[in-house]
Amino acid sequence: MSANSFDARSTLRVGDESYEIFKLDKVEGSARLPYSLKVLLENLLRTEDGANITADHIRAIGGWDSQAQPSQEIQFTPARVIMQDFTGVPCVVDLATMREAVKELGGDPAKINPLAPAELVIDHSVIADKFGTAAAFQQNVELEYGRNKERYQFLRWGQTAFDEFKVVPPGTGIVHQVNIEHLARTVMVRNGQAYPDTLVGTDSHTTMVNGLGVLGWGVGGIEAEAAMLGQPVSMLIPRVVGFKLTGELPAGTTATDLVLTITEMLRKHGVVGKFVEFYGEGVSATSLANRATIGNMSPEFGSTAAIFPIDDETLKYLRLTGRDEQQVALVEAYAKEQGLWLDPAAEPDFSEKLELDLSTVVPSIAGPKRPQDRIVLANAAQQFAMDVRNYVEDDEEAGKESFPASDSPAEHNGVPTRPTLVTAPDGSTYEIDHGAVTVAAITSCTNTSNPYVMVAAALVAKKAVEKGLTRKPWVKTTLAPGSKVVTDYFDKAGLTPYLDKVGFNLVGYGCTTCIGNSGPLPEEVSKAVNDNDLAVTSVLSGNRNFEGRINPDVKMNYLASPPLVVAYAIAGSMKVDITKDALGVDTEGKPVYLTDIWPSEAEVNDVVANAIGEDMFNKSYQDVFAGDAQWQALPIPTGNTFEWDAESTYVRKPPYFEGMTMETTPVSDIAGARVLAKLGDSVTTDHISPAGAIKADTPAGKYLTEHGVERRDFNSYGSRRGNHEVMIRGTFANIRLRNQIAPGTEGGFTRDFTRSDEGAPVSYIYDASQNYQAAGTPLVILAGKEYGSGSSRDWAAKGTALLGVKAVIAESYERIHRSNLIGMGVLPLQYPEGASALGLGLTGEETFEITGVTGLNDGGIPETLKVKAVKPSGETVEFDAKLRIDTPGEADYYRNGGILQYVLRSLIRK
Repeated sequence: MSANSFDARSTLRVGDESYEIFKLDKVEGSARLPYSLKVLLENLLRTEDGANITADHIRAIGGWDSQAQPSQEIQFTPARVIMQDFTGVPCVVDLATMREAVKELGGDPAKINPLAPAELVIDHSVIADKFGTAAAFQQNVELEYGRNKERYQFLRWGQTAFDEFKVVPPGTGIVHQVNIEHLARTVMVRNGQAYPDTLVGTDSHTTMVNGLGVLGWGVGGIEAEAAMLGQPVSMLIPRVVGFKLTGELPAGTTATDLVLTITEMLRKHGVVGKFVEFYGEGVSATSLANRATIGNMSPEFGSTAAIFPIDDETLKYLRLTGRDEQQVALVEAYAKEQGLWLDPAAEPDFSEKLELDLSTVVPSIAGPKRPQDRIVLANAAQQFAMDVRNYVEDDEEAGKESFPASDSPAEHNGVPTRPTLVTAPDGSTYEIDHGAVTVAAITSCTNTSNPYVMVAAALVAKKAVEKGLTRKPWVKTTLAPGSKVVTDYFDKAGLTPYLDKVGFNLVGYGCTTCIGNSGPLPEEVSKAVNDNDLAVTSVLSGNRNFEGRINPDVKMNYLASPPLVVAYAIAGSMKVDITKDALGVDTEGKPVYLTDIWPSEAEVNDVVANAIGEDMFNKSYQDVFAGDAQWQALPIPTGNTFEWDAESTYVRKPPYFEGMTMETTPVSDIAGARVLAKLGDSVTTDHISPAGAIKADTPAGKYLTEHGVERRDFNSYGSRRGNHEVMIRGTFANIRLRNQIAPGTEGGFTRDFTRSDEGAPVSYIYDASQNYQAAGTPLVILAGKEYGSGSSRDWAAKGTALLGVKAVIAESYERIHRSNLIGMGVLPLQYPEGASALGLGLTGEETFEITGVTGLNDGGIPETLKVKAVKPSGETVEFDAKLRIDTPGEADYYRNGGILQYVLRSLIRK
């Protein structure tokens, strides 16, 4: 029950129903607040308990100074938690382990139960092994079940063992698309109360739901577990960036072009740790599908959230997607009653402001390795010609020459070239070169949730087929929508056969290519690429194109709208200027250009209007948690504690609570530490966290082999997140990670200073870590700017901690990873302003001492800690590092050894 200090409790009547609400206008200053802060204000009013959440916290939001730097900590209690299976499996593993730990500490295991609704969508496990045939979907599903049976059995057990925990089975859709189409409430109803739907999710693209007016963002699995168990999320009241939209998108542009433009603008402006909120007359002209696309890309521009207020467009979408009329009426009535309804003319109090005239957006792609690197489509071929040199040169610098040492790289029209003949299985031949598009994927909830761009892609395919065009033979083409509704409207519009003829057959309902599950390239293409060190490319309609993420054979990755993905599959190369050059020739031998097959806005709108209806959503989601016969037939254990299988290589009991007592141990300074990795700027969680394929000669591959797993059954790191032994071995093992301590290497290598008598040889990071831990040597990571950007991968922090890393020293952090490090008991430190490892002359060969950590034991948070690095020569480097434990709540987690230990002790004491 709320303390109700502001007498805000009231009643809202909608139709025949009455709901308890907490009125925002009872708090002075609330009217001028941005939408997102009004949502936080309501959260505090409703959860005010006089201890963790007080009247002063509520007044702090009401009196929010938009220009001040964040300093006021609040406790945000999300209404629900959403997960995908890669990040969700470890959550359920940890919950199962916590039940046993509670029992061992004399508590009741049943206390470990989600206290907020928790929903998990299995979408990350399908791999696009099969493609280009009508049987691809069924074959990939069979492979998925074969690889993941143990995990799926475990999740089915979790669905029966835990209250308030639901699982959307495989082959249904992508978590964020399922969220906006079905799971999101916009206004939540629970125990007679109505309040804004809010959430945290174990995937950074949780922000897609911001397009529906739902405030939520991605957190690590560690924080999500705590939220499920009733722990509020500790945060500072953020700065809010107002992003004004005016005008309308011009014909020929898509939501993807818009979102790449916004991503570039906001990355340049700097919005890490801030909320972004859209306002202005252009919001009304932005469809809900486009709003969701923008919200989805929030992690790409770095903000915590990117939200749109509620308006008629929100209600229209809720009705289309099958929400019942009482729910829609409640959303409208509640939003208008609480001042959460969009006023296009209003300008709330914002910390900073940007503006975009939608009419200035032009067709764009982004790449070759970051979402914010937007390229105007008309300049794409020219930009590729410049960028490809970096990949040839990078390889030469790494000692893997692209060309024989005696020859200069061959060029054609100023572009490096290495024509390579490929023989297909049917005996036909073709030639590929640098820039060949080897993967063209319509994938990711970012765009597959948007019917306008999906229909545009299908119409491009239709017009191409009618002209006699198809994909080039070296292009792996895949279609992986985020829900079954997409294929339903393709079928109803008669567009599926055209997509099939261009090679975009359905391969699965899941994330596939966007998360590295592109599957292998055809063997002959892969061999040609690797034998000749070709810089080939992928084009995908996703949100992530980081190095080493999409496919191990592909060096350069480009984000594009679904219709452009189809166009590039037909063109077959990034060297083709698809705005000017012919994509191919028609049946009469005449050149066919992009303009010849690009649909008009009217054509797209006509298909969307006639082929998509509420009935499709009702049919797709009527029994969404039940699953098919294959899911229902999975045998599962019973009981409220899990029966761990000692032989399992997928699900193992983790060591987090071993030796844990009810009393905490005082934190201590760090002495005699060695550097495990010295890294540059923009090291993402993809670089740190195990992801993608497991290679046989790596520590993880060797572990699986030793446990009797055949190489063909290795599966991906993501699918084995429930096994900490595999995940530790894959941490920092990304094939594109460059550890500056071990120059000339890529992947999970370091130098092992426990073997100084051998000259500290280059070794796998995992092997060196084991030696350091055996010797009792703590470890540190040195890093540059934006350390830990990208997905909210909890294993980037879990793996770091289990490798024995006690502290990270970086120039700057992205929000989620910094928080996750603390949640695993790792200190995040920041160099003094303007300082860096390079500037301080640190090579990674030093021994480190970090003092002042004990200052946390008295309940405070030291502003800085003293770092002393001793070089092999005896010379010392000393500096004061900023301690990035930003809130008292984070300090409590660190003092307890991590967030899970903190929660466990708290629950037992209740």
